[in-house]
Amino acid sequence: MERIWIFMKITEDIIYAGVNDHQVDLFEGQYKVPNGMAYNSYVILDEKTAVMDTVDANFADEWLENVAKALDGRKPDYLIVQHMEPDHSANIAKFMELYQDTTVVSSAKAFSMMKQFFGTDYADRQVVIKEGDTLCLGKHTLAFVAAPMVHWPEVMVTYDTCDKVLFSADGFGKFGALDVDEDWAYEARRYYIGIVGKFGVQVQNLLKKAATLDIQTICPLHGPVLTENLGYYLNLYNTWSSYQPEEDGVVIAYTSVYGHTKEAVDLLADKLRAKGCPNVILHDLARADMAEAVEDAFRYSKLILATITYNGGIFPFMRDFIEHLTDRNYQNRTVAFMENGSWAPTAAKGMKALLENSKKLTFAENTVRILSALSEDSRAQIEALADEFC
Repeated sequence: MERIWIFMKITEDIIYAGVNDHQVDLFEGQYKVPNGMAYNSYVILDEKTAVMDTVDANFADEWLENVAKALDGRKPDYLIVQHMEPDHSANIAKFMELYQDTTVVSSAKAFSMMKQFFGTDYADRQVVIKEGDTLCLGKHTLAFVAAPMVHWPEVMVTYDTCDKVLFSADGFGKFGALDVDEDWAYEARRYYIGIVGKFGVQVQNLLKKAATLDIQTICPLHGPVLTENLGYYLNLYNTWSSYQPEEDGVVIAYTSVYGHTKEAVDLLADKLRAKGCPNVILHDLARADMAEAVEDAFRYSKLILATITYNGGIFPFMRDFIEHLTDRNYQNRTVAFMENGSWAPTAAKGMKALLENSKKLTFAENTVRILSALSEDSRAQIEALADEFC
């Protein structure tokens, strides 16, 4: 199949050399990406030339062609490796073999990983950089900023002092290929919470460093180049990384085997909406995209967990969902419980126990207990919970 290279100048001297991936169905083996992925790479043309990161192994030839076209007959002086995750580093060895006079620039931790992946750290062709180091290409000077655990320990981001461009590694990335027009926030939020969400403290540290820079353009390793209204993206990242709700609303995440718990959940949702509660969102955890359910739990201010007692505990999909939340440091939300059991219901106790080590959670005063099916008592409890949440 003929490859089509879309020539895209980021600035006069910075050219896009990345690729779109419409073959992938699960990113990182778990996240559904119906609109594919972009693996971004950039070429900086100056007295000396630099290539910013490589791409996924499946697109080696296409990427190398893109880089050669961007270089337009010149040779690359530097390969700058910001992040060693294989969707960005897989083609280091091929690149270094093709361009044998190129120097690879990266952090000490990245070179350690490089040796693990490729059997060499290019000791005779490397420049090890750390926080505060710079690399002069001519009129462009690259300043390196450490970004450990955003979201791997070796990560550096790079600021071009000439064009005021931040090469942000996986920061400000999103799911989706660049040839698909879609809302940035939805897929960026799902990407951030799923992949980076655990590391809010580290992202906050990076945002503080970024605040000292005059950034006019953000070039991430996934998703579109950001050139306008950068405050919007920075503010969202601040909200997400400080674990604050983005919007007021109620997410009801539930499991139901024979329909009785679902009936109670539907009744509760109707009452919440009737009382004027904004953004009432339901997720049937056995059928929903788990990443979307987790995303909504972080997006909105309140969460109701509803499930059956199962094998003396809680239903597996609910346990999985809660563990996704706690793995990502879920906090600063109000949480309520609904349980169902025909004998010895214990689901509410089990769900609360899974959340007991989470920070800054407020648990609702009202808990709904269903004994097999809705009754006058459980309907009254639903009414009380709806009043408390709205």
